[in-house]
Amino acid sequence: MEALETAKSGTFESPWKPRHNVWLIAFSVMLATFMEVLDTSVATVSLPHIAGNLSATTDESTWVLTSYLISNAIILPSSGWLSNLMGRKRYQLLSVTLFTLASMWCGAATSLGMLIAARVLQGAAGGGLQPVSQAVLLESFPVHKRGQAMAVYGMGIIVSPLVGPLLGGWITDNYSWRWIFYINVPVGILALLMIHNFVEDPPYIGKNADKRIDYIGFGFLAIALTALQVVLDKGQEADWFGAIWVRWFVAVAAVAMLAFIIRELRTRSPIVNLRVLVDRNLATGTFLIGLLGIIIYGTTALLPLFLQELIGYTAYDSGMAVAPRGIGAILSMILAARLVGRVDERILITIGVLIRGTSLFMLGDLNLSMSMGSVVWPNIVNGFANGFLFVPLTTMTMKTLPNELMGAGTGLYNLLRNLGASIGISMVTTFLTRGEQAHQSFLVAHLNGTDPTYTSTLQQLTHFLAVQGGRGSGPQLAMGTLYRDLLQQAALCSYIGDFRLLGYLSLLCLPFLLFFRNKKGKQAAAAVARNRAIAARQAAR
Repeated sequence: MEALETAKSGTFESPWKPRHNVWLIAFSVMLATFMEVLDTSVATVSLPHIAGNLSATTDESTWVLTSYLISNAIILPSSGWLSNLMGRKRYQLLSVTLFTLASMWCGAATSLGMLIAARVLQGAAGGGLQPVSQAVLLESFPVHKRGQAMAVYGMGIIVSPLVGPLLGGWITDNYSWRWIFYINVPVGILALLMIHNFVEDPPYIGKNADKRIDYIGFGFLAIALTALQVVLDKGQEADWFGAIWVRWFVAVAAVAMLAFIIRELRTRSPIVNLRVLVDRNLATGTFLIGLLGIIIYGTTALLPLFLQELIGYTAYDSGMAVAPRGIGAILSMILAARLVGRVDERILITIGVLIRGTSLFMLGDLNLSMSMGSVVWPNIVNGFANGFLFVPLTTMTMKTLPNELMGAGTGLYNLLRNLGASIGISMVTTFLTRGEQAHQSFLVAHLNGTDPTYTSTLQQLTHFLAVQGGRGSGPQLAMGTLYRDLLQQAALCSYIGDFRLLGYLSLLCLPFLLFFRNKKGKQAAAAVARNRAIAARQAAR
């Protein structure tokens, strides 16, 4: 392998530079990435319409989301190997083509099974777009401008999930749910044209690619992630480990993942290069992005539920309340892009973590009589944290990783973010349900005849409702009204607890920043050379 032999000899070629303007390259790859990330959230608010149109239950329609995530997660870590084998440009062109065709298939689906099959293909095609786009940006931009490159990447990754529910709700209400998939067709065609004309492969791509395919490792990975995703998606409905099938699925996922790790570390042609984790910055950043995935996607899942279930917002109105988060994200992306390279990235990440925690504690103070502004301002603050998290975190994570290992590194990095997202959504929904039950048990203890507040409120409410609806209906209506209020208060307490828990998890990120090595100039070059040499020695075993 030529790149690794170069590492052993201690000589390195001059840095490669693309022929085209780096901003044209950035727009080309981010157009495809924006389209792919948008489809992870755009269908969320349309599930009831999809279920009704395809004669399915709402519960069955959730597989429209999970089937996409499962196939997406399986492809993510192997994207580095595939792009190195085929070439980044060819792999992107193939992925965008399949994604666009799958989007057309989704829009034309006549049954739920057909739609799920199309979503599996769509997720598999889109799985490699995020890490490969990230690798192309990092390779194309010079080292001192990689912060700007990650700001562009962060725009697509962060803004598109915020636009998704709003756009999906508007399209579904005004046209049809099918158009949330059809809109990918013109975007995909434009992305294909731009990638074909502006993106090019560095000279080292393909030179160190092993042509053999690790079918065994890929099989273990597919089994582990599929079993894990099914458990995360359906575990709460089955009472988690109370169901035998959940215990079996967890055991299968654990054994398959262990077998996958052993296989990838021992084989000479791994489909996922786990050896890149010897890079300390990459290992630390990969762990942190997983933790941040729990926090960010957990918040994204909680807030629309809170607004629709407790406050009575429609899907579109809840999207309008959440959308201002994008304003804060855009502002911070612009600011962070200017600061990265001038200010220690660890300081910027610390600022982002503290801002994120503050916004979550602000959301933990919401109540049932709040105004729209009470939701908008915490969301703007929440979005403002994103630029100080994603841009410097990605830059610091990839800082000492050799370019020829960038694809493998970004694949693992994005996989952990997706796994964190799945765990976060599952975690907050589980805690929400269990928290409601616990708070109901606590609050109902106060609904007894010895509590003067309860008896006084019941008497007044009974008298008022008896006057409104007749003497016989007063006591029953009063008890029903009080019980409904109790359920609302229990749910409110559970939501508050979840938001505050996510706030504490944000602060938990701070100690791990100490594991980063912030090297500059000759030190960074030496670290890259050392990591390249370590990878070469491991590959030669």
